[in-house]
Amino acid sequence: MKKIIIFGATGNVGSYVLKYAKEYFAGKDFEVIASGRRKTDFFDKMGVPYYSVDLSVAEDFEKLPTEDVYAVIYLAAQIPSYMAGYQPEKYIYSNIIGAYNVLEYCRKVNADRILFSTTVFDISLSATNGAVLKPDTAPNFSYKGDHAVYVISKNTALELIEHYHQEYGLKKFIFRFPTIYNYSPYQYYHPNGIKTKRPLYRMIDQAKNGEDIELWGDPNYSKDMVHVYDCAQMICKAVEVDREEGFYNVGTGIPVTLQEQIETIIKVFSPKDKPSKIVYRPDKPCGGGFLMDVQNAKDELGYEPVYTCEKLFLDYKNEMEIDRFKELRGE
Repeated sequence: MKKIIIFGATGNVGSYVLKYAKEYFAGKDFEVIASGRRKTDFFDKMGVPYYSVDLSVAEDFEKLPTEDVYAVIYLAAQIPSYMAGYQPEKYIYSNIIGAYNVLEYCRKVNADRILFSTTVFDISLSATNGAVLKPDTAPNFSYKGDHAVYVISKNTALELIEHYHQEYGLKKFIFRFPTIYNYSPYQYYHPNGIKTKRPLYRMIDQAKNGEDIELWGDPNYSKDMVHVYDCAQMICKAVEVDREEGFYNVGTGIPVTLQEQIETIIKVFSPKDKPSKIVYRPDKPCGGGFLMDVQNAKDELGYEPVYTCEKLFLDYKNEMEIDRFKELRGE
């Protein structure tokens, strides 16, 4: 059987992508294999082989399969939202040296293709309110701030992938990630290195308690909200597609307004006898709304997003009750 190795399978997005891939490729001539840095027996319960690999350590790759490796899905990365404090050297080791080691593994086992997740921060200066971001939008980011080295490390990985594509014929499929929406029991991020509860989870908590929820800025401000399983759909279809390469925005292309988002959170999470009320705060700032142009993913991969705003939050509610990945998350 053709093997699909998922690096980053213990991660917040990677764990859901692995679950989706296992179901998507069931009954087909593919075997899904998980890899992450931590030691865990979690994937044994899913019936998925798991290998603990530190991507920055070349010798760790000797643990991995060497026969019939068809696709490598590379989702592992050091990212700013989970970095306590500011340790830019981690981006170098994980995202650059790690990329080189993954690509060397692809070369040595003669993998057919690599699928790689990069960041929408590479075009952050173009991601203004109301912008529609194209897959071929040129890099446009700030060389200042706590995201600069992160973006540089991801862009360097892209250059390495291009080299292996041209030099060794490794097929390449790149996915530009915005915020990917999926429930996680770890509900914090680290803007500027400071641990902070994510605003989305704060609003969900308020809705569950029937408390007022503030809507900052313009209620008609909109953004793209893509569910992790739509992201996974795009990735899995790229495993099968008969193409040499592709560069895709991950998204829906469908605008969700702040009004719709908060109304949906209230509908899904508030007690029926005590629904939250929206308090409008036009004096408070809210920015960064943009849409991802996903037309080439539809045309080339047959991608069709299926998660509406309501379906997305219903999935959050279901995952909160199941808490299926609790043991993979920690404080």
